[in-house]
Amino acid sequence: MPTLSPSRCTTAVLNGFSQIFLQAHPGCGLLILLAIALHAPGLMIGAMVGALVSTFSAVALGYRKSDIAIGLYGYNAALLGLLFVLLLGLSALTLGLIALGSVVTSLLQVRLMAAMRERNWLPGFTLPFVLFGWLALTLAGALDLVTPARLDAPLILDGQGLLFAVASGIGQVIFLSQPLAGLLVMGAVWLADRRAAVWMLYGSVGGLALALAAGGSEQQALAGLAGYNPALAALEVSQVHRSWVAPLLAIIAAVLLRAGFDRLGLPPLTMPFIMACWLVALGRRWKARRREPV
Repeated sequence: MPTLSPSRCTTAVLNGFSQIFLQAHPGCGLLILLAIALHAPGLMIGAMVGALVSTFSAVALGYRKSDIAIGLYGYNAALLGLLFVLLLGLSALTLGLIALGSVVTSLLQVRLMAAMRERNWLPGFTLPFVLFGWLALTLAGALDLVTPARLDAPLILDGQGLLFAVASGIGQVIFLSQPLAGLLVMGAVWLADRRAAVWMLYGSVGGLALALAAGGSEQQALAGLAGYNPALAALEVSQVHRSWVAPLLAIIAAVLLRAGFDRLGLPPLTMPFIMACWLVALGRRWKARRREPV
């Protein structure tokens, strides 16, 4: 069984928070944790329980030490902890559900990573969080409460409202609608990767602009709900593709997919981000195959 020293365990947990934004940087993770603690201490407790349980369960199950160290077993569970406390409140039952879900996400994560490495599957990203989150919230009868819970006080469509919406689009990745939280997260990602941070900002701007242009819900857009999936998609794709075309396509795809989930009445969580990245990756593979000699 692999073991980690206390200092490496701390780094692994912090990296788990930074991996929400596809980074492996403990300083980034610490700033993200600080953003949650300052704006929603209850959510921070849920996120910490999730990250700790998933990280230590991965150690106990003997998973690859290098994967644990860079936080690959922390981010899904941290998101799950945020979601459950947001909707169900902070209680012993909620924390127990987070702990159970954290173990399940680790079991699913290790299989997704093995399939990616051994069979060339597409990356799972936050798929364990989305799937277990949908299942648990359906059983709890809280699936239709996700979007209302993420809306803040009514906002005005003016210059300040638009600026706040862009920042909130970044903060909503971790279920925080406050603009200052989004700015702190932006600073965290900037610390880890400046190019990624810039594309994340572009993604939030693009998601907001496209949602408003398409006649989407103004209040949802201003609360940042139109921006967080495009922000994540642009961030991830920009780390694989050096041109601006692929991240732009990912932003558009994430916005369209979000609209599709809205029509289905299913809370999108981060599924539009996942699917947008998959579409860009599949397009890249198809293009590479066409270039291969017959």
